[in-house]
Amino acid sequence: MTPTTDVVLPCLEEAGALPWALERLPPGWRAIVAGHRSSAGSAWTAANRGATAGRDLRRGFEAARHAGLLPAEAEFVCVCVCDVSLDPPLLVGFADRIAAVDTDIVLGRRRPAARGAFPPHARAGNAALARMPRRRTGLYLRGLGPVRAARRRTPLGPNVEDRRSGCPLETVVSAADAGLRIVEEGMPYRPRTGRSEVTGTWHAVHDMPAVLSAPAQADQSRAGAR
Repeated sequence: MTPTTDVVLPCLEEAGALPWALERLPPGWRAIVAGHRSSAGSAWTAANRGATAGRDLRRGFEAARHAGLLPAEAEFVCVCVCDVSLDPPLLVGFADRIAAVDTDIVLGRRRPAARGAFPPHARAGNAALARMPRRRTGLYLRGLGPVRAARRRTPLGPNVEDRRSGCPLETVVSAADAGLRIVEEGMPYRPRTGRSEVTGTWHAVHDMPAVLSAPAQADQSRAGAR
């Protein structure tokens, strides 16, 4: 049986796409729509469709992710975009793998499913970023995208400090330091709708070296995963 899950949907100005994302969530799963205080249209849409709200004064996908994870209560949590580029029902398989103790964290890897969805320069940049943690963690990843799933009390949660583009890498490094298992699952990736909180490769290139230079804190990560 698929476990009940809280799904954090970082959002900027995606009021037009948000109803689609909310309607596509599995039955019984709770949506937590989180974003910058300027995202009034998206917040109104979320509130009128029964979604829980989270708000952060800072802009950016990871600041919104953090704000959304704070009110999460379910044993399992997913972080997903709500700009129609990725289909929420695919998260069911992620949660099932974690519930079956097959893995600890599932990362969604974007696979372009339409022309223009994932331009070659962005794809190449993302692949290069995915290679950055290899020496530190030994993991061979093919992408560092915005979709993640785990039990709530893992390094996916609020204890991850980065609020910009370094968060996907910090999630991976913290989990690896704690001895947690990480796998990738491919997800068809389509063109976005509206203004998304997902940032570009340049921000990630700027933010990620600082994460890699931080010392390993395995003991702290293991404590957070209990």
